[in-house]
Amino acid sequence: MNKNIQGYVSFVLHAHLPFVHHPESEDYLEEQWLFEAISETYIPLLTNFEKLVEENVEFKITMTMTPPLLNMLDNKLLQDRYIKYLKKHIELAEKEIKRTTYDERVNNLAHYYYDRYSSDLKIFKEKYNCNIIQGFKHFQDIGVLEIITCGATHGYFPILYVTEQTVRAQIAVGVQTYEKYFGRKPRGIWLPECGYVPEADKYLREFGIEYVITETHGILYSNPAPLYGTFAPIVSPDGVVAFGRDLESSRQVWSSINGYPGDFNYREFYRDIGYEADYEYIKPYIASNGARVNTGIKYHRITGKTDNKDYYNIQWAKDSAERQAGHFLDSRVQQISEVSKFTNNPPIILCPYDAELYGHWWYEGPYWLYILFKKIYYDECNFKLTTPSEYIDNFPTMQVATPCRSSWGANGYSEVWLNPTNDYAHRHLHKLGDWMVELAHLYPNSNNPLQRRALNQCAREILLAQSSDWLFIITNGTMVDYAKKRIKDHVGRFTKLYGQIKNNKIDEDFVTYLEEYDCIFPEIDYNIYF
Repeated sequence: MNKNIQGYVSFVLHAHLPFVHHPESEDYLEEQWLFEAISETYIPLLTNFEKLVEENVEFKITMTMTPPLLNMLDNKLLQDRYIKYLKKHIELAEKEIKRTTYDERVNNLAHYYYDRYSSDLKIFKEKYNCNIIQGFKHFQDIGVLEIITCGATHGYFPILYVTEQTVRAQIAVGVQTYEKYFGRKPRGIWLPECGYVPEADKYLREFGIEYVITETHGILYSNPAPLYGTFAPIVSPDGVVAFGRDLESSRQVWSSINGYPGDFNYREFYRDIGYEADYEYIKPYIASNGARVNTGIKYHRITGKTDNKDYYNIQWAKDSAERQAGHFLDSRVQQISEVSKFTNNPPIILCPYDAELYGHWWYEGPYWLYILFKKIYYDECNFKLTTPSEYIDNFPTMQVATPCRSSWGANGYSEVWLNPTNDYAHRHLHKLGDWMVELAHLYPNSNNPLQRRALNQCAREILLAQSSDWLFIITNGTMVDYAKKRIKDHVGRFTKLYGQIKNNKIDEDFVTYLEEYDCIFPEIDYNIYF
């Protein structure tokens, strides 16, 4: 559509989950994080991208697909377990159809869930041959999706940089993993937790990264102060371009008080038959230890601040999504109309979100995006969708400034990942960093096959221990025991390997065991720590 373009809007969805892989047992509920995300976020996004392409709607969107997520999506065991997960949900939905014949509204929803999970199974097995990475790669290859990378295991740079080689390794493995799956080099990186430190810039440039996504105040408090706030990217003295999150558009979606996901017509996340159905009936579909958990089958809408929730109405929810897409469009038109008067280049409104917000937490989110992108294409508006790379290519002149050390998360700096609940972990992570660098220098390019395997496994264990997710989970008090166990396990495994390597007494069975359990990054080379 021909439009009078005054600015650009760039959506960046951060698709990330920590690496969870337990071949020893199917009882780890944490594996469901992946399965829920596939059904509620990733497949709906792919389906809506496909609809937009089929309808000849021009759009552009950016997504991170982090290395742990890519490794899990490519894991045969997890692919098989996702299929089991879907079949169990289809079976439960079938039972729900019979159980809810007493109420047409609930019964219609039971049919909906049966159809939805059946469709997921068909799409996953037949369309994507059990690997949805290819779906996202297809949309990148045809030019509507830009995929960017992240740190290898989402390690938090503003704390890890105490041993700079660990930040370099996070970046190196992030880039290598991206190239493996997408056949090209990534141009951008989502800094884990949007954690920016200037010390990382030289390593970002070393591995060909052109731009980063930062939090709002990372730009606003840059040195010198930015002339155009977050409405234009800045470039650091080391040559890394930084885009900052736009506050106004973020608030409209994120805010728990007046954000779109709180609409009373939307599906209520916290009401699930896993907690409400008769115990003996639901027992085969909840945790193996008998604990009630979410099943994904939810019959209620938000309704309001009341415990007396009304039933979910799919059409009402779609009506709300369409109305809010119009509101978001009008808000960006007004915002760009004002801001464009004061910027040198057309302004860019950067809208970064966790991908799992769209679908998992905000069930209607993928549909909202679909409607919004159609409106942007067809309606009268003064902006176009773009990607950060495309914006850099079109407007390469920008202010030189050093972003402020910063992150997203509560209070905007590092307290989510460094506070009295989790600070004990950092001395271990720093010690492992020092030891890993020591090993790389003691045994460079080892030609002893077993020693090399042990050294590579050390690299996997330190990266897995560094995942910012464990620190985040401990702070939030959700699955604390699991997060603490993961830190303890990876630190312990690394330490045991370190001792065996130094004493030249490597236990091959132990190395083989770890290679099966912690099987992330099969091509890793420990020499990245040299």
